[in-house]
Amino acid sequence: MNLRHVLGRAFRALDRVPRWARLLLAAGVVALGVLTVLRPTSSLGALALLLGAGLVLQGVVEVVGATPGARGRATAAAAGWVLAGGLVLLLPGLTVRVLAVVVAVALLVHGALLLVSALRRGRAGADRLADAAFGVAGVLLGLLALAWPDITSLATAVAVGARLVMSGVALAWTTAGTRRSPRHRPRRRAVAALTAVAVAAGAAVLSGTLREGSTVTDDFYAAPRDVPAEPGRLVRAEDLTRGVPEGGRGWRVLYTTTRGDGTPAVASGLVVVPEGEGPWPVVDWHHGTTGVAEHCAPSLSREPFASGALLVLPEVLDSGWALVATDYIGLGTGGPHPYLVGPDSAHAALDAVRAARELVDLDDRTVAWGHSQGGGAALWSGALQPEYAPDVELAGVAALAPASDLRGLVAGLEDVTGGSVLASYVAAAYAAEYDDVTWRQYVRPGAEVVLRQMAERCLEPPGVLASVLTALALSAEPTLFAADPASGAFGARLTQNEPPPSALPVLLAQGGADTLITPAVQDAYVERLCARGATVDHRTYTGRDHLSLVAADSPLVPDLLAWTAERLRAAPVSRDCRTVRDAGPEAPPPPP
Repeated sequence: MNLRHVLGRAFRALDRVPRWARLLLAAGVVALGVLTVLRPTSSLGALALLLGAGLVLQGVVEVVGATPGARGRATAAAAGWVLAGGLVLLLPGLTVRVLAVVVAVALLVHGALLLVSALRRGRAGADRLADAAFGVAGVLLGLLALAWPDITSLATAVAVGARLVMSGVALAWTTAGTRRSPRHRPRRRAVAALTAVAVAAGAAVLSGTLREGSTVTDDFYAAPRDVPAEPGRLVRAEDLTRGVPEGGRGWRVLYTTTRGDGTPAVASGLVVVPEGEGPWPVVDWHHGTTGVAEHCAPSLSREPFASGALLVLPEVLDSGWALVATDYIGLGTGGPHPYLVGPDSAHAALDAVRAARELVDLDDRTVAWGHSQGGGAALWSGALQPEYAPDVELAGVAALAPASDLRGLVAGLEDVTGGSVLASYVAAAYAAEYDDVTWRQYVRPGAEVVLRQMAERCLEPPGVLASVLTALALSAEPTLFAADPASGAFGARLTQNEPPPSALPVLLAQGGADTLITPAVQDAYVERLCARGATVDHRTYTGRDHLSLVAADSPLVPDLLAWTAERLRAAPVSRDCRTVRDAGPEAPPPPP
């Protein structure tokens, strides 16, 4: 008995499979496909089980749904699917990247077989169209699984899940139509295949869109061989017009600084001054979170000031002040970027002012501003300035929704929409900065690959779109962390980087509706500062969240400008802490 005879008997048996059984199989395939798409960040073992079962089931669908003229091709394809699925199931130790390669190869080979089948002579036009369309869809999905190594598990799961859903729908559609109009079955399969192409093409277009437009560093950020050993020295400057309002002149700058451990480093930043002649008092801006990858520097962004949450640059220039804005170490220049590591960020901000003095005529009077990540960094600048940069005469610190209680912030990221993006930044930065903080110890294996590569994308389009999609997938998971990040070495390092008190006047502004850094957390932090002798003007703005607090229309803006003007003219300031719960132009003045 030869192989052809055996296959013939097998297919005749399949022809006798009841219609209800085919529909049940189709429903099961669709259900497994949906489950795979919705759970792409399951543990590696669970992901392998889903993918392996899906590949085997895809092989079953191939032979059950094969038309009489395509059974040879269907048999070969089914063998390939079952082989790939068996490999995944029998070798559970495969890494996520190897899983992606296995799945991608299976999709590409199957797509190629379908395209070859579409070129065979003597086949009906609808069958040709269906095979060609399913072939193109398979190739596109296979390429998608290979093209996104940064979200490999997500792309692989989505590719397999989408293929299963398409196959299940196609099988159900053709099966449902066999009783009433068998001659229309090829036409229905062709329609299903064209739908599959549309889905795969949409995924490919989205993939291309997300990859296009990402910022890249250029030669400006490369440090020359001969760099001054002294921190705060200007290395180079270049005119900048992006984001600079009318009535101002801007530059991007490269300058020397030091890391927290004293290691020499190079950082980049921005300088903007009003038109006319100086000297100008200085606002030393510490930007909010933009990412931790080298290409996430605000000076590289299409909107270099808005990307770090500085939305009031025109008001700064109208006040007759200059703006100096560091990118921090590792953003623009070589990394790693010490995200939420206080001393490194403070050094970069203080040295930016020193370097800017070599470029333009600046007054000695300086006030530090910062938002979120930058709010914490500004507080660190105030604490370290007397010893690290006594020549930078800070008159005060305005910390806007500062990242203060870092342990509480990181521990609560799982409960915040999109918090997994920030979790990826903190995990990447602290694992790079500290030998006693590791991915394996604190991040769940099923989420590690996704978080690692999420950290490579910036917090602005187009990369943030991929991060948002990934964050939505992660939101279905019970936890990102394998251990409490507030515990052990991680927790100790976070506590180590909580901004300490300084002798300078501090304006600490907080949004009353902030869910990322909550008012309760900020209240507790202010209490700790005041207990240690700090002078804090603490104002909470009702109805404002983390970002709207610093919007151009925020009631904080006139308060911030007035407070800064007072500090720059050395107006007397109360040395006591005080709190305003409903701040803004309509709020009563704070108690004396």
